[in-house]
Amino acid sequence: MKLTLLGGGGFRVPLVHAALLADEGSHRITHLALHDLDRARLTAITRVLADQAAHAAPGTPPLTVTSTTDLDEALRGADFVFSAIRVGGLEGRAEDERVALAEGVLGQETVGAGGIAYGLRTVPVATDIARRVARLAPDAWVINFTNPAGLVTEAMSRQLGSRVIGICDSPVGLGRRIARTLGADPEEAWIDYVGLNHLGWVRGLRVAGRDELPRLLEDPELLGSFEEGKLFGPDWLRSLGAIPNEYLHYYYFNRETVRAYQEVEKTRGAFLLGQQADFYARAARPDTPALDLWDRTRAEREATYMAENRESAGAGERAAEDLSGGYERVALALMRAIARDERATLILNVRNGTTLSVLDADAVIEVPCLVDANGAHPVAVDPLPGHATALVCAVKAVEREVLAAAESGSRTTAVKAFATHPLVDSVNVARRLVEGYTAVHPGLAYLR
Repeated sequence: MKLTLLGGGGFRVPLVHAALLADEGSHRITHLALHDLDRARLTAITRVLADQAAHAAPGTPPLTVTSTTDLDEALRGADFVFSAIRVGGLEGRAEDERVALAEGVLGQETVGAGGIAYGLRTVPVATDIARRVARLAPDAWVINFTNPAGLVTEAMSRQLGSRVIGICDSPVGLGRRIARTLGADPEEAWIDYVGLNHLGWVRGLRVAGRDELPRLLEDPELLGSFEEGKLFGPDWLRSLGAIPNEYLHYYYFNRETVRAYQEVEKTRGAFLLGQQADFYARAARPDTPALDLWDRTRAEREATYMAENRESAGAGERAAEDLSGGYERVALALMRAIARDERATLILNVRNGTTLSVLDADAVIEVPCLVDANGAHPVAVDPLPGHATALVCAVKAVEREVLAAAESGSRTTAVKAFATHPLVDSVNVARRLVEGYTAVHPGLAYLR
C-alpha cells in the first residue's frame, strides 16, 4: 500500500517512518511518498530516513521512500494521505505570535488569535488538497494532522465527507498520563474524552469497567503529581471534576499565559524557527550524521514544549516519559484498523453526527471512536457540563466564521471570527489583528 505524506520535509516525519518500519503483518505500507514544496527540506529528511532504515532491526520488511515537489504525482495511487503541512512555515507562526502579543492577546498556533490567523491561511490550501484527493485518489483515506486540526479536518470534510479523519496526540498523551498515575495499564483503559481539538476534557477513565478518575480527583497529592495536575493545580481540577486538555491552560489562565509569552526572549515559533533552520542546514551536509542530529534536536524541541505555560504555573520540567510524542502511533493504529478491518478504539476528530446534541451533524468534534474498514464511528457520550458546553459552542462558532471567511474572502467575516473568540476582548483589537496579519502574510491576500 502507498502512503502519501504531505509536508514530507517536516521535522516529525521520521517518527512516522519509524512506526512504519516497525509495523508487521498484512496490508503494510510498502511505499512512503513524501511531498513538500521545499526540495532542500525533503533532501534533509530523506537523509534522516535513510539512516533510520540502516539502523532498523534485521529482517525489517523493505519500505520504499520517494520524494517529490509535484502534489498530483504524490497523490496518484495513494491508499492513505497523511496531511501535515504548515502554510507559511515557521516564519508564519512566529508572525502569528508577534502580531497577537503586540495587541495583548494570545498568538498560539491553534488557540486564540494565532490559531485563527493560521486557520485563515491554511483552509484554502487544505480545501484545494481535498479536491485533488477526490479527483486523483478517490478511494484514499485522508488522515489530517495539519493544525488547527479540528478546523482543517472540517474544511476537508466538506469535500471528502467521512473519508478524512483528524488526529492529535494531546488526548492520547493525557489519557496515558492519567492511567500511569493511577497505576493502570494505558492500553487497557477506556478514556471518556469529549470536546473539540485542543479543547476537550477527560471525564472518566475506566479500567475493567470501573471508573478510576474519582479516586484521582479525591487525592490532592496524586492529582498534583503529573503534568496537568502541576499545570492547572489540584484545586481547580477538583472544581472541574474533570482533567482538561493541556491547551485549556490558555483559557483558564489566559492573563498569566499572555504575560509569560510577552516576557520571554523568544516566542515558541521564533525558537523553533531558529532551531529548525540550524537543523536543516546541518542535516543537508553529506558528512553530518543526520539521524543523530535529528534525535538531539527533537529532544530539545520536546523538552521545551509549552515551557511558558509550565513556568507561569510553576509546573517544572516535563517528565521523561512525556517526551516521546505519540501522533505517529495514532496514525498507524488508524491505518491498520481501516486496512485490516481490525476494530480499534481511538480518540479522533470526526463529524459529530448525533454525538453532541448542542452541535450540528457536520461539526467536527474530538471523541473516542470505533474504527473499522468503514472508517471512524464516534461513540455516544454524555452531555458536557454547562461551562464546557458554552466554550465548545463559542469556539465552534468562531471556526465556522473562519470557514466562511476562507470561502468568501470577506475581510468583514474575518474580523468577526477574531472578535467573537473568547480570548479576544475587543472588536477594535480584532480589526487591528486583521490589519496586522494581512500586512505580513501573503497567504491572506485573498481577504478583501
